[in-house]
This record gives sequence, C-alpha cells and structure tokens, in this order.
Amino acid sequence: MEEFGGDVVHTSRYRSGGVYKGKKVPPLDLCNHNATPSLVVRDTVHILPREMLGTSTFGLSMWLLKWLPMRLVDRFLLVVSRLLLGDTGRLGLGRPHLGPLELKNLSGKTPVLDVGTLDKIKTGDIKVRPGIQRLRQQSVEFVDGTRENFDAIILATGYKSNVPCWLKESEMFSEKDGLPKKAFPNGWKGECGLYAVGFTKRGLLGASMDAKNIAADIESWWRAEAKHPDLTHFLPVFHAETHRPTRRDDVVSSD
Repeated sequence: MEEFGGDVVHTSRYRSGGVYKGKKVPPLDLCNHNATPSLVVRDTVHILPREMLGTSTFGLSMWLLKWLPMRLVDRFLLVVSRLLLGDTGRLGLGRPHLGPLELKNLSGKTPVLDVGTLDKIKTGDIKVRPGIQRLRQQSVEFVDGTRENFDAIILATGYKSNVPCWLKESEMFSEKDGLPKKAFPNGWKGECGLYAVGFTKRGLLGASMDAKNIAADIESWWRAEAKHPDLTHFLPVFHAETHRPTRRDDVVSSD
C-alpha cells in the first residue's frame, strides 16, 4: 500500500467526489464530479433491484419468508432480478452459487442493492475491474495481468465495530472484534436491560430478527411487571394530623 504514490482513503473518510474531479479513481462512483471511476470486484456478488413489485426488495423478502422457505424466496429474487437488471455476469459481476438470502444467512455477505450503478456500467461510465494483484507508484496491477494508472484509491472494505471503545461493559461484547460474544442468534441480549441490534453480520435481515426478539423480551418483562407491580411507592402512610392515607412521597415532616 505504501508503494502507491496517490491518495488512499477509506470510505469512512470520504465526503465528496469533488475532490477527485478530473482524476481516475477506483472503486467509487464519482461520475457526477467528472471523475473516471473503476469498480474493483474481487469476488462474485449478488446485485438486486432496490425495489420489486412497487415495494422495497428487503420488505418484500421479509414478507415472503413468512410463507415460503428461504431457497424458494431466493429463486424468486433471482428471477425478478434477471428480468429487471439483465445478466450481471456479462458485465463482469458474476453471481455466487448460493442465493442472496441463504448466502447472507450462512456467511454474512450482503447482497448489493442497485441504485443506478449498473446503468453507469452498461454505458461505460464505470469500468469493472478484477481483484488487485499489486499497487505500484502511479498504477494498479490486476489479477488478470492488466495494469492501469490511477490518481487515488478509495477503500470500500467495510468497517469494524468500535463499541468496546465507548461502552464500558466487558461481558456482552468482545474486545477483539467489537461483536457480541454469544453466537447468532443469541447475541442480542445482555445484562441490566442492555440490547444489541444489527451485530449479526446478516444485514437488515439480522437486524430485523434482533428487533423482534428484543420487542418480545420487553413485552414479556412488561407483562410480568403488570401482573406483579412494585407497590411500595404507594404504601399507605397516615398523616399525623388528618389520619388520611397518603402516598409515601406526600408525607411532610412534623418538624
């Protein structure tokens, strides 16, 4: 990485493509700022439309999973994606053998929702490149042997949880990776009312499962409290002068 002479920036520090106006940059879409981007794709990836049948792809998937097995829902998603997006493999974006939901459930690899990138690839505004073999002073060498000059590289390589840095609690989260110590699907509940949502590496599907478990847990706690409420705050205390029962916080000192 040190050998590359241009800018190397992680997406967490990326703010605007205007900084890269007129430059060649992988792998972020900077076309609105007259940059020339390339998309580096190291592995197969599922690309799905943002919406299907007039609703969000995620929402439709969650609804279908209530009635159909995951593999059947995956087949539906792939058929509709092929009709709406075409063959992504011809664009250099091959699909994995497992379906998008099954792959996410097993490995945590999230499908990508298309928000216009495929159209840019089809028109040639964005070039798809294979994995990077080596970085040189002002160029990038790819695994297929080709080489191309670039002015900057933006790393869309993901993020790491920093929860242990600010949450002073060592029982629920691991110091190593910042994720719950308990394996999925049991990592959502901690001690003293502490819950965790979205740490499953399963995207919105995992977050949805966490949210449902947490809501059910809060409901069960609330129902238990409703059956056996803590009434010590309302124990009758007789006022010294009127002898009327009052709430404990209504008592006034005789002094």
